[in-house]
Amino acid sequence: MTRMLRLPTVEQVTSRPPSSPCASPSARPRRAGARLTITIASLAMIGPFSIDSIFPAFTRIGAEFRADEVALQQLVSSYLAAFAVMSIFHGPLSDALGRKRVMVGGLVIYLLGMFGSILAPSLGSLVLLRVLQGMSAGAATIVSRVVIRDLFDGAEAQRLMARVMMIFAVAPAIAPIIGGWLLLLGDWRWAFAGVGLYGAVVLALTMTLPETLPPEDRTPLRVRSLLGSLLHVGRSPVMLRIAAATAFGFAAQFLFIAGASLYVVQLLGLGEQDFWVLFVPLIAGLMSGSWVVGRVAERMLRSRLITIGFLGIVVSTTVNLLLVSFMPGPPGELSLALLPAMIGPVLIAFTVALVFAPIQLEVLDLFPHQRGAAASLGTFFALVLNALLAGLIAPLVSSSLVSFALTALGFGLAGLGFWTWHLRSRARALHEATGQ
Repeated sequence: MTRMLRLPTVEQVTSRPPSSPCASPSARPRRAGARLTITIASLAMIGPFSIDSIFPAFTRIGAEFRADEVALQQLVSSYLAAFAVMSIFHGPLSDALGRKRVMVGGLVIYLLGMFGSILAPSLGSLVLLRVLQGMSAGAATIVSRVVIRDLFDGAEAQRLMARVMMIFAVAPAIAPIIGGWLLLLGDWRWAFAGVGLYGAVVLALTMTLPETLPPEDRTPLRVRSLLGSLLHVGRSPVMLRIAAATAFGFAAQFLFIAGASLYVVQLLGLGEQDFWVLFVPLIAGLMSGSWVVGRVAERMLRSRLITIGFLGIVVSTTVNLLLVSFMPGPPGELSLALLPAMIGPVLIAFTVALVFAPIQLEVLDLFPHQRGAAASLGTFFALVLNALLAGLIAPLVSSSLVSFALTALGFGLAGLGFWTWHLRSRARALHEATGQ
């Protein structure tokens, strides 16, 4: 591991990425203001609110439609699968149409799907509406990351990404709590209504954003051009390695989010109002890790921080495995016996946060003139894996806390493996290029 840390960094083996092609340096803000930060963070939070606010309603949805746990998981996996498929196109469309137009259009469609869920007469129709939500939500979450890199370079881009991540981290914690409170007002439809109202507020904030990609810097709006952009980005071995590392590293944490209802209710024996037991530790880890990322923006090379983060994911998932191995069984109530199951998620979320923001910027800087396409494909692998986690892997590994922990460790090792492969490949390319 020590030898790996001495490998040449991405910054050392690639040319410095150019400044944003979207605006001249004098036209771009030097620092991100509070309104911009909150707006971009609210766009990023659409995803967690769409998933986590619904978890507390699973029991009531299942009772009304007579659906078992596996069938209810399709409400998550269908959303994620649709999100993953459409994520390929949101970025290239924003390269052609502009960032703001794609985000606003996606939010309008998202609201139609969310408010339509209130009228769903069956589980099948509810799943179809979840597909519509997933197809449109990525226009907000994916493109908003590109806006950050459009406006800022270097350390300031990393600081803003970290601040957005700190605010974003609140969503997985408060979304299920809010979802549980909404159930106090009535049936499960109140959960969807609450998320819909949030989406309407986000749409209003998005309307105030400037357009960060002027017409002269856009790609042609032609099918051949859009597919060519995706092919150019997707055939890059560097892109594929970084995307795979991102997907598996994030999966070590997302396993707990995708299987939250199984983890909290089945494995810990708690109720629908107790999801905070999982999500509060996750938010604490994400916020503290993101704070560190912002603080070291000008003090540490991005690739070195990512390496430290991946090593940390492996260590934290190993600690989590050891902690839950000594738990006697599901506590079934709120008590100190829950602590071993809460410490692990804190550590995992902290180390994942060390990776998330800087590795997103790595992806965007690979293709400075096709950032939308890079953002889309950079998240595609993670989204596909997330859909599998929600619909297949989480239910399969939910037999015990130990099997859950082993799966998270496996994902962490895979992420570290792909990142190490990336660093070694780039070091070899540098050696060949310099003839040393």
